[in-house]
Amino acid sequence: MIDPKLEQEAQLLHNRICYALGDPKRVLLLYLLSDGPKCVNELVEALSLPQSTVSRHLRVLRERGLANAERSGTAVYYALADPRVIQALDLLRAVLVSQLTASAEWVHSLGEAS
Repeated sequence: MIDPKLEQEAQLLHNRICYALGDPKRVLLLYLLSDGPKCVNELVEALSLPQSTVSRHLRVLRERGLANAERSGTAVYYALADPRVIQALDLLRAVLVSQLTASAEWVHSLGEAS
């Protein structure tokens, strides 16, 4: 039987964090913000996306608590809300590399068997 607290936390994790990470552009935005606060124009230039698209992705990251916004004059600067999200992303990337390596080795071994 699943612990009800774990079930509730899994639901919250999915609704807040996983949803925010569900678009590769948002993941890239988080990595860009890991270098320090950036204004929208810097992020638009780095991703070569329209300003409206970047703003929409930033809104999702802000609403889900992964990014913060701070106004400075006419500019709005975005920053990571919690740098641990980058550690989590790096860990997930390491899992991906392991999976891809294992898959490539398996495919290679099939080729040798024939």
